[in-house]
Amino acid sequence: MYEEIMNEIKSNLGSNEELNKKYLSSQIEVYKDHPYNKEIIKEISRLMWDCLSESQKQEFADISNKENPIMDILNDIYYDIEEENYETPLKKLEKFMESFPNIFEDDKVNEYHFFTNPLEEMIFRKYIGLKKELRYIPDNQPLLDLYYVYGFLLLESQQYDKAEEYLKKAIKINPVSSRIILELTEIYKVHTYTFNEYFIRTCDALQYAYYPQDIARCYRNLGYYYIEENQMETALALLIYSMEYEANPLAYTEINYIQSNDFELTLDECIEIIESKNIQLG
Repeated sequence: MYEEIMNEIKSNLGSNEELNKKYLSSQIEVYKDHPYNKEIIKEISRLMWDCLSESQKQEFADISNKENPIMDILNDIYYDIEEENYETPLKKLEKFMESFPNIFEDDKVNEYHFFTNPLEEMIFRKYIGLKKELRYIPDNQPLLDLYYVYGFLLLESQQYDKAEEYLKKAIKINPVSSRIILELTEIYKVHTYTFNEYFIRTCDALQYAYYPQDIARCYRNLGYYYIEENQMETALALLIYSMEYEANPLAYTEINYIQSNDFELTLDECIEIIESKNIQLG
């Protein structure tokens, strides 16, 4: 139904851009009460954008860059976050989010994503894939960062349920961001009765990770999980293996503590143990 309607609308477009814009505007009114009105109006808006001249598009882009509330609020709070003053930026974001509209939300036809680089999109297409048509969230609308930062600040203030809500919003935009998935695991580390979700999400992050620091953090997370499961040899193997990707002082401390209880493993033994648990290597 949606495709038939859009094909008909497109077939009525001609070479006169002004007439096209008037016709497209009329079609918004025609389909305003249609079951697919949201999707149809979005596509008509894209067609209207194509009708603009290059100078009109540039003028619109200039206005959009000047009026960018997401960018403005993030720039306003980054300094305090870097200084680890989380209370002030959290208050600012809470007020901002009260009136923040829902934008770039999935509909019946489209799904909206943002990937940091082409590699992430390749990983997404390989492991998850599209269920609808892909629409990219523009670079100048850092919705992913907004949800991630807000989720992080909520987590720091121990508002776990709300932090989970916004980190999941961020993951929906970029389902293969190991950085965001690992932030979500911190909730499941301290705010659940079991560590099942913590383990599953960490394995997801490991599957998508490509930065050495993220890979190392995944193995440290898994090491923590096996400490809680009282499988100290597996925990030690994971912590030692994590050091292949990042020399982390906390991991080093844990390794020394476990080894003080008569555990000694070579790197080859660590790899063998990790493989026996069906955990991804590298």
